[in-house]
Amino acid sequence: MTVKIGIIGGSGFYNMGIIKDAEEIQVNTPFGKTSDKVTLGKIKGTDVAFLPRHGKGHVYPPHMVNYRANIFALKECGVEYLVSIAAVGSLKKKIKPCDFVIADQLIDRSFKRATTFFEDGATAHVAFADPFCKTLSDLAYKTVKEQKVDVHRGTYICMEGPQFSTRAESNLYRSWDVDVIGMTLAPEAKLAREAEMCACGILTVTDYDCWYEGEDDVTVTSVIETLKKNDKNLADVLKNLVPKINYERNCRCKNALEGAIITDPAMKKKNAKPEVYKLLLKKYLS
Repeated sequence: MTVKIGIIGGSGFYNMGIIKDAEEIQVNTPFGKTSDKVTLGKIKGTDVAFLPRHGKGHVYPPHMVNYRANIFALKECGVEYLVSIAAVGSLKKKIKPCDFVIADQLIDRSFKRATTFFEDGATAHVAFADPFCKTLSDLAYKTVKEQKVDVHRGTYICMEGPQFSTRAESNLYRSWDVDVIGMTLAPEAKLAREAEMCACGILTVTDYDCWYEGEDDVTVTSVIETLKKNDKNLADVLKNLVPKINYERNCRCKNALEGAIITDPAMKKKNAKPEVYKLLLKKYLS
């Protein structure tokens, strides 16, 4: 089965009940096990593939998620459009808990994650100035707006975690004019670009991080409570967004590796491991 739309999100997604005719499959990858089985099913009649990034029951912390396996598995399923759903803290007063943010830019402050598929046999430097697909992100923004939910466009900063930020860090990021903070989106966006997927980040705001002195400091309990409040809004957004993702891809995402592979062609063909690169490089290895 070829599924063009992939969704990565938290375990709570299962409780929304919006994926119908669900079937779980195990996808083997050259990068090891995915966070969990891939769920294939339909949202309003449209085929989707879903992966819980932290595994069912939220067993993998952000720095231990096997991002490469997750993205590679979705690519093996045929995914061309990737919607990453993530909880974030707000770094601006106008971006309130329960608001949505569509990521336009990101700053990566993580340092323990594997964020490229190209480490052995071929070297690639993909363009990443604009880390999210504008066409898909615009569509997501319009869809959220139509739900009459407060939505913003903004910059996401990815911290290493799993601890929340210090007050000094939170205020530093605010001085950089960053909008929201999280722990997972950067590696997914980088790997999706290497996999030539159109990617967008739909972010649900759960708290004000720890900079806002008028609010309690962020805790897991408060994050979960706010996520539950926003479940219906997120479900409605996805039910209305997924059927719209049927446009022809004219963006640069679909050919992100074209001109990005710097390895000598003879060495590339000789050394690129088929079990790792066949899916990603086959159209460039002729």
